[in-house]
Amino acid sequence: MNYLNFDKTVLSNLEKSLTKEMLRTNRSGAYNSTTIVDCNTRKYHGQLVIPIPELGGGNYVLLSSLDETIIQHKAEFNLGVHQYEGQHISPNGHKYIREFSCEVISKTTYRVGGVIISKERLMVSFEPRIITKYTLLEAHSPTVIRFKPFLAFRSVHCLSVANGQANQNYEEVKNGIRCKMYDGYPYLYMQFSKQGTYHHEPYWYKGLVYEKEQERGYDYQEDLLVPGYFEMPIKKGESIYFTAGVSEASPRTLKTIWDKELATRIPRTDMYHCLKNAAQQFYRKSAEGDGLLAGYPWFGIRARDQFISLPGATLCIDEPHHFESIADTAVREIRTLMEGGRPAITEDLDAPDALLWFLWDLQQYAQYRSFDQMREKYGAIALDIMHYILEQKHPNLYLHNNGLLYVDGRDVPMTWMNAVEDGRPITPRTGYVVEINALWYNALNFALELAKANNDAQWCDTLEKQILTTGTSFVQTFWNGIYLYDYVNGTERNTEVRPNMIFAVSLPYSPLDKYQQKSVLDMCTRELLTTKGLRSLSPRSGGYRPNYVGGMKERNRNYHNGPVWPWTTGAYAEAYLKIHKLSGVSFIERLTIGMEAEMKKLCVGTLSELFDGNPPYKGHGAMSFAPTVAEIIRTLILLKNIENK
Repeated sequence: MNYLNFDKTVLSNLEKSLTKEMLRTNRSGAYNSTTIVDCNTRKYHGQLVIPIPELGGGNYVLLSSLDETIIQHKAEFNLGVHQYEGQHISPNGHKYIREFSCEVISKTTYRVGGVIISKERLMVSFEPRIITKYTLLEAHSPTVIRFKPFLAFRSVHCLSVANGQANQNYEEVKNGIRCKMYDGYPYLYMQFSKQGTYHHEPYWYKGLVYEKEQERGYDYQEDLLVPGYFEMPIKKGESIYFTAGVSEASPRTLKTIWDKELATRIPRTDMYHCLKNAAQQFYRKSAEGDGLLAGYPWFGIRARDQFISLPGATLCIDEPHHFESIADTAVREIRTLMEGGRPAITEDLDAPDALLWFLWDLQQYAQYRSFDQMREKYGAIALDIMHYILEQKHPNLYLHNNGLLYVDGRDVPMTWMNAVEDGRPITPRTGYVVEINALWYNALNFALELAKANNDAQWCDTLEKQILTTGTSFVQTFWNGIYLYDYVNGTERNTEVRPNMIFAVSLPYSPLDKYQQKSVLDMCTRELLTTKGLRSLSPRSGGYRPNYVGGMKERNRNYHNGPVWPWTTGAYAEAYLKIHKLSGVSFIERLTIGMEAEMKKLCVGTLSELFDGNPPYKGHGAMSFAPTVAEIIRTLILLKNIENK
């Protein structure tokens, strides 16, 4: 049996199957996503969802879904699944599904009477195009297959409503049609590998329900335009290829493209290979440069998330060329920022910790390649970043005489705990923030390594003095005898137990002694650790809100005040193995087992953004989140490396 396989007992039970999603991307921002029974439950779902820069950026759903109908002896069996108000399902195509698997690509097998037909799909790499392959495996009489496309032509953040402005016309192309509902959008080309007939019968299907949006407190009903339907015979053993894209395809090449793409796919036979596959889906190539998306379905290229994720999503899966292409783009963007310009593709590059995380990336690259290779390629930008901060040029970092970095997060959130309500930070971490100053101490020591390699005595002297000052102040400011304050602002010392202190232990250079490091680790273990990672706040806190549920306001209030953020697992594992070494391996291995259970729960083969802070630790947020995926990969590699020593 495949690692990611679901049988009819799960598939026919919508209470179970509608919670399980699938996601495929083209590594350039376009994606295909729905549930494992092909019933869309999010407004972000769609057969073809693509970025359209001409419309102001973001992603747009062109083809929402494609219903298939099997026809034999004039009897019709619709394989589609849609949800309407009152949990009404029509049609009930899930009843015909016998198996869904996605070991290599997603494959659904249907059985309708004596007909057995499979449906497989993949995204074409670096092109906004999906190809779906239908193969008639068994049939005892002539069979016809009908395809009914549901069009949206809207932003992923909006919903379509039936209207008189939509262009319902079409133009014929080779083995298909093209259409464009609204000006400004590209044409959608829908074509087949064989000639069929197209019947133009425009009709609005009204009131489709997206259950996930309803749960989140958003508008959840949509009207979709079906322009008509395609129909063609299919013989036993025959395969028909359907493609949807924004440019015309050559029907006779679809099989060749399919075979070529299939040969590049990674079999998802275990947790590591699932996550490796998931990590590659965050890559985004564009004319402006390469980047790493923070997650699907709604995040863009966000500096902090990109830099936290970069080592795990590239180096740890033996993709150093992707590290380099993304880092090279980042270097260009960072120089633009430091020169007072606006970066082209990277959001929030001026966040206080973003550049510090990038320096950590370079340390990871030095471990993967060599220090000399890192210095040759990235040494100049690393030292330029340090000068930028030390010379007080960073717009959101202020270096004080005590050697610590100060941030003002009272009016605008300045850390990864960035939820807001009415425009104000819900968690206003301000002053000396623990993980930012842990990153700063680490960066100073890294810069000293570079200065020594460059034989720059003056720079070495400056950095050594700064390291001594910063290290002494860090301990005096944050250490309370048991663990670290989360932030300190004047006389205010925030005593809430949060996971941010773990970075003062996990990073390559720590200002803490061994006793202090173990004490911090023990506190995180006692009060924050779950089978999914570290909680964002200790249950002992009066502000503990563990469940990420309710409307937007309630979810924002809870966001960083109790739910588990599994991306912190990488730092926790690194800290634990640093303290306990080989004796800690079995403990961290057990921790990864808790994450492996998620491979088949929500978005199959990947990991979500966060989990509830209390059992059963239900997953929430982005269906596939780059920092989560990357840091769990890094945890697996940390285990592998320590076991191989």
